[in-house]
Amino acid sequence: MNTPPITLPNQTATLEGNEWKAISIAESLFLISLISMFLPVKVYPVIFVITSYFFYRETPKLNFSKWSIALAVFSTYAVLSYLINYPGEPLALTNIIKLVINFFFLFFAINWLGSRDNESLITKLDAVLFTVLTLSLIQLFIYHQAYDFTLITGSDSSGQASSLYRDSLYYWGLDDKNMFGARIALMGFSFICIPLLLKNKLSIWRIVFVFLIAFLSLSRTPIVALLLGVFFLIWISVEKKWKIGLLVLVAIALPFILQKVIRVDSLTSSNDGMGIRLVYWKAFFKHFDAISPLGNGFLSAPEFLGNYADFYREEPHIHNTFLTTYLELGIVGFFSFLAFLVWFIKECWRKAYNSKLWIALFIPILSIMMILYSGYDNDVVMYLCLIYLIGSLREISFQNIKLSL
Repeated sequence: MNTPPITLPNQTATLEGNEWKAISIAESLFLISLISMFLPVKVYPVIFVITSYFFYRETPKLNFSKWSIALAVFSTYAVLSYLINYPGEPLALTNIIKLVINFFFLFFAINWLGSRDNESLITKLDAVLFTVLTLSLIQLFIYHQAYDFTLITGSDSSGQASSLYRDSLYYWGLDDKNMFGARIALMGFSFICIPLLLKNKLSIWRIVFVFLIAFLSLSRTPIVALLLGVFFLIWISVEKKWKIGLLVLVAIALPFILQKVIRVDSLTSSNDGMGIRLVYWKAFFKHFDAISPLGNGFLSAPEFLGNYADFYREEPHIHNTFLTTYLELGIVGFFSFLAFLVWFIKECWRKAYNSKLWIALFIPILSIMMILYSGYDNDVVMYLCLIYLIGSLREISFQNIKLSL
């Protein structure tokens, strides 16, 4: 009888070290691209461009899937809208360049990831995600320390929560509460999902770790997105008897969540982030006839909100990807972006039949897009790359997933 070889701790460390030594240029740049998004100096566009070139070099054949064609239509129309309605503002130029670079990165990244075995890469990604999340926790701890930890148990309003973020203390992540919170949610949920594929385990310590960071960010966005995604993951992973316990736990925690996390008492206030969103969405539907079927022009949301919203807080969009897309780019932009998302999801399903996992992976991004993003943000693009990498690694059965510390 053959006896399996015993792997000693030092041998395991050697193997992991050899994996890092064997890393390719494209793999290194993919991980560096992720890290670059958290740096206070905005160097990520340059890194995205360089990385896209090496993705192209290491991809045997480019596939122009339906989602990429829809994305090309959306991007082309956005550029044309920018040129026709050129507002002459540096912000508009920055955003249109960002849109093009981010979508080029997504196209080449998905082609590259889809042409290779990614098991070694996902192990390295796990270490990088842990690092960026740990640095995010330290950044938030520094903010709270400077505030004498008075908001460590939560804030009473969006304005109070935003005051935690001081430019002089900013070194990592983003200096905007909502955007930083959303990034924590997306990267954190990816970090939670990796053990499902590598070890058939749902890690409790990872869930607690990510929720802690999200809570300290004082942003409702990551908490809501994480609650939805993690609840679904646990629900499909545990037996029926544990589902009852999960519902009881949610019922017990609900008052705290509503009061301290979602801040339901001030939800519709004019100085609350959600209250502001409701005002903007009301303006969109009430003055829908003021929107051209071809769109009012790239980055025209500020002008529209300034004219029609009951009040305007200088945000660059309506806090809803789909409403912003229709407002700025009309029918062509709205349906091409929608087609891109639908066909991208279908491409994921085709790559690996992990229907429950794909649903879980798309819950956070879709929920955040409904209340925050413009749609072409680097967070969205990077998260789509990460979930494609994670979800397509192999097919899994949630009946075999075990809860683990």
